Amino acid sequence: MISPAPVALEGHGVRLEPLAREHHDGLAAAADGELWKLWFTSVPAPEETHAYISAALAGQQAGHMLPWAVRELATGLIAGSTRFHDIVPTIDRVEIGYTWYARRWQRSHVNTACKLLLLTHAFDTLGCKVVGFRTDNFNFASQRAIAALGAKHDGTLRHHQARRDGTVRDTVLFSILAHEWPDVKRHLELRLARNA
Repeated sequence: MISPAPVALEGHGVRLEPLAREHHDGLAAAADGELWKLWFTSVPAPEETHAYISAALAGQQAGHMLPWAVRELATGLIAGSTRFHDIVPTIDRVEIGYTWYARRWQRSHVNTACKLLLLTHAFDTLGCKVVGFRTDNFNFASQRAIAALGAKHDGTLRHHQARRDGTVRDTVLFSILAHEWPDVKRHLELRLARNA
């Protein structure tokens, strides 16, 4: 696996821009509707945006994260954020997570487009053998969205990780293996074509 490095990814009406301090105001605005109050997500409150970016960039510096800001091209606005995390080059594995979008782009083309760009980069450019996903056991919308990509349910790690409110979540795991990628790619391209 080629070691992931910051790179812009663009297509299907979105651009993934390497996360930078300049995205602060756009990200703060994207967390509309008080999305940060959903205790099972990673959406930062506006006053937490600076720390959110700092933590993501620290993870990038340490080599285990690669964060992006998501820009919706028709409007030019920041739609949210996503990242590779738990990057393990020795076994050709990355995970996609910390994904969230402003309300206006939820259940739109944005998530499918982002996942197609990220999975294409992971499998076709970096040479990953597996891409994982994880989510809170109570984030049912996220679980449905991950399964709808074509990812397989791997299992659940019980009492696995602290939430920001101090409770402990179970973590639901999914993955896509390299040999499954061609079918997943075809599926995502068809979904985008239908919504074009």
